[in-house]
Amino acid sequence: MSNNNPSKELHRGLEERHITLMSLGAAIGVGLFLGSATSIKMAGPGILFGYAIAGLIMFFIMRALGEMAIQKPVAGSFSTYARDYLGPIAGFITGWNYWFLWVVTCMAEITAIGIYMEYWFPGVPRWIWALAALVIMATVNFLAVKAYGELEFWFALIKIVTIIAMIVLGAGMIFFGIGNGGIATGIHNLWSHGGLFPHGIKGVLMSLQMVMFAYLGIEMIGVTAGEVKNPEKNLAKAIDTVFWRILLFYVGALFVIMSIYPWDEIGTKGSTFVLTFQKIGIPGAAGIINFVVLTAALSSCNSGIFSTARMLFNLAGNGEAPKKFGKVTKNGVPGIAVIASAICLLVGVLLNYIVPAKVFMWLSSISTFGAIWTWGIILLSQIKHRKSLKPEEVKQLKYKLPLYPLSSYVSLAFLAFVIVVMAFSADTRIALYIGPLWIAFLVAFYYFKGFHKRDSVKNSSEKQAS
Repeated sequence: MSNNNPSKELHRGLEERHITLMSLGAAIGVGLFLGSATSIKMAGPGILFGYAIAGLIMFFIMRALGEMAIQKPVAGSFSTYARDYLGPIAGFITGWNYWFLWVVTCMAEITAIGIYMEYWFPGVPRWIWALAALVIMATVNFLAVKAYGELEFWFALIKIVTIIAMIVLGAGMIFFGIGNGGIATGIHNLWSHGGLFPHGIKGVLMSLQMVMFAYLGIEMIGVTAGEVKNPEKNLAKAIDTVFWRILLFYVGALFVIMSIYPWDEIGTKGSTFVLTFQKIGIPGAAGIINFVVLTAALSSCNSGIFSTARMLFNLAGNGEAPKKFGKVTKNGVPGIAVIASAICLLVGVLLNYIVPAKVFMWLSSISTFGAIWTWGIILLSQIKHRKSLKPEEVKQLKYKLPLYPLSSYVSLAFLAFVIVVMAFSADTRIALYIGPLWIAFLVAFYYFKGFHKRDSVKNSSEKQAS
């Protein structure tokens, strides 16, 4: 939003270390800490292959985003690229869809908080914790952006240190018997309970929705493009390490968990991380780990409210959301946008009251649909972007998607395949009703409000000017 009055603009208080840790922490949320239990039940140890293959696809998607972000670093990121390369309606839908995606993801996060709190307070209904978390995180988002960034920095650091500690301690138990009376457990649990693929390849395929949900948030690296110093260096570095982070944090952590703990004993009560530390023989640490995964869920919810408020702010700047969402507080925070997103999140509290058993799977499925739309738009925008360049311009690109165009089309095909797989499970099928209905509503709203006429006039005047 361009405005000469600084009091009406967002404050750029995020430092480089904040963005680095936020991009690292964005990929580590309840998808790993809580969702992994669901995906392990579906696929068994074969889930490791699911995370590795999906991780490679996410690497291609992030490289596609990086190719555009380094060439044209803007705060609107993929919403702006969709507008530029696929047309105004694509930008409109992508912007609003990303808002919707994070609202639903936040609902999943506050649901996870309710599940974790059962560890200490088994008799208290989940919806009470969900409501408390929502109120606290909405309040935090009214702080100055630098305070928000500082909080996220420490949240992310706690998650990362915990995962690395678990991998190191777990490896010590697997190979040297540390915490197990000196008897090395080995990795036989990976195949001793029905083999690597106890439910066949079908089990791995059915788990892909939860696997992709775990990767949701990686694309936030692109959202920082307009605010990061030296994007060519810092964005490229962040994106290039995404694939290796995924291998370490997801595949490494789950390898340790399933080596120590038979996959068929991992339930959905609490976190797989808590169960693993109990198995290592540090029962006192289990409560600490539960606290860590609780902060991870709070962190993701915090990021979600931050993202949704900024997306409403940007949409208001484009005239595609009510103007009041473009107003900021003295701290440079889009306060009305924060309140609006928090009110929408009350639906998540209501769902926790009505259907506590189903709500996490439903919400994670709908989030996955929204994320797949965003990732698909990134790939389609990159294809159009590359086609718009002359051969000499392609040679001058400082950062390219490897194996283009094969990697672009294979990634698109994989995303389409995940959508098809979601149709085969009653719990994930709900996303295929709500997701397309939401997209259809946005298309209808775009034409009903006459945005197509405005964009047509704007495009013709830009052509005349050029």
